[in-house]
Amino acid sequence: MADSQLSLVHGSEDLYTSMGNQLEEILRNCTLKKGTFSRYILNTKTVIDGDRLKRETFGEKDESKLHKTILMVGETGTGKSTLINAIVNYMLDVQWENKIWCEIIETKENQPDSQTNTVTVYDVFAEKSPFSLTLIDTPGFANTDGIEKDANIAETLHELFRSKDGVPEIDAVCLVVSAKMTRLTNFQQQIFDDVLSLFGVDVEKNIVVLMTNVQNKPVNAVKAIKASKVKCAKTPKGKPVHFCFDNSHCEEFQDDDEDDEETDGAEQNHKYKDLWVKNEKTMKDFFAFLNNATSINVKLTEHVLRKRKQLTACITNLNDRITLIELRKTELEQKKAALEKCEKEKKNKNDFECEVEEPYKEKVPVPFRRWLLGKKATCCSVCKENCHYPGCWWVRDLRWCSVMSDGKCTVCTGKCKYTEHVKEGKMYVLKTRKVTKTIEDLKKKYEVESGEKMSLKRRLENEIKMYETEKNKLVDDSYQYIISLEEIALNPTAVSTLQHLDFLIEKMKETKDNKREQKFQELKKRIENKTRNETPGLGPVA
Repeated sequence: MADSQLSLVHGSEDLYTSMGNQLEEILRNCTLKKGTFSRYILNTKTVIDGDRLKRETFGEKDESKLHKTILMVGETGTGKSTLINAIVNYMLDVQWENKIWCEIIETKENQPDSQTNTVTVYDVFAEKSPFSLTLIDTPGFANTDGIEKDANIAETLHELFRSKDGVPEIDAVCLVVSAKMTRLTNFQQQIFDDVLSLFGVDVEKNIVVLMTNVQNKPVNAVKAIKASKVKCAKTPKGKPVHFCFDNSHCEEFQDDDEDDEETDGAEQNHKYKDLWVKNEKTMKDFFAFLNNATSINVKLTEHVLRKRKQLTACITNLNDRITLIELRKTELEQKKAALEKCEKEKKNKNDFECEVEEPYKEKVPVPFRRWLLGKKATCCSVCKENCHYPGCWWVRDLRWCSVMSDGKCTVCTGKCKYTEHVKEGKMYVLKTRKVTKTIEDLKKKYEVESGEKMSLKRRLENEIKMYETEKNKLVDDSYQYIISLEEIALNPTAVSTLQHLDFLIEKMKETKDNKREQKFQELKKRIENKTRNETPGLGPVA
């Protein structure tokens, strides 16, 4: 390591004396970057380094200490990474007089990393902290990659919550917003809705708002949160529980302008010291909230995520099967028309031939999606159906796939055993081909007895009825899934649900189930109201 990286901060040999032994040792082994403050990039141990989930550990675990876990959620640019670093500095007991800043997330050079799909878990163990802490940092939900990317983040959290060495409890869900906002944008509302839809109803009291860039009392920002009706912990007066931070002094950490006037430097130093003191007080209050928070077991959350994935898989599979039904109806009508023509022209049926569009399935490579690179589909080899795409990417034994229950698939037609399924980079697609059918072909397929003129038609129609019955059952299953989510989820009306509702409403109309159709219409309206370009009581979004 370079001598400059091992040098004492600002050349002061007394500086380390004012620090704890752990912090002194930490700094001697970290990368140093000089500026107004000496910025240290903390060394972490990588535990998991995947495309969708990363886990890093800092410090040595003390089993005797209480452990807390927080989930950080925020739009890109709100200062979430800087806030995480501020939490770590507080845990390390870094003081203003030390003139240092420690980063577990290198915020200056690696800003693009905040745009990735990776959920990153930081396990932080510090001697002077009253408890050890796990911070779960999520990328921005609902960005330009859309709903499919959001689903991947939810899937990653699902894996984290359910794995043996994952996260068993959550103590706080932190919604990070800028205090400069005067209303919640459509984008922010969607972010929070999607995240909160992952949790059960028991987590509401553990949701708090962390406000950044707070220079004055954030009156408008608090009003915006309250008016948006985002579910979170409330004060006795009904205001959202929030904590205010201003880490603007971090913007100067890389500056090294020797031409600054000494007087300006002194004023800036005094200003930043005041910010430091205020942030430290707020952090103390936040840690007091954490210390008193009742841990929430994520078992219900895992159940919500599993139900949502089963719902999505069921609807996707349902769509394929209904499409197949419609194609077979078309094939039936073509055969029927040809038979009627043959009878009308009194032709010898032994000479009967007709050309029809025959549906069939073919396995093809899964479509490329940048954020789904490396994903595979779970398919039933008996039913020849797609059961889960994108599949549970961490699952090797398919009995643990989210669409499996008691060792059987909840999606495919036969509800087959998990052993009848394969996970690979291929999936089934529906196609049609022109084929020529003779009367013998039809007799062989439908076992039509000679002389029964309507037998073929009747048998074909019976087959359609069978598929219609199955379709109705799947529509009913989808309805029950959504109702179940409404009962257990903190926020069931997530935007990601909207993509399925139009399809289901159309099928409800076909089954003439007016009551359920109306319920889905109301659910759709509630979601659309949440995502309209106006937040209640605050005027149009800029």
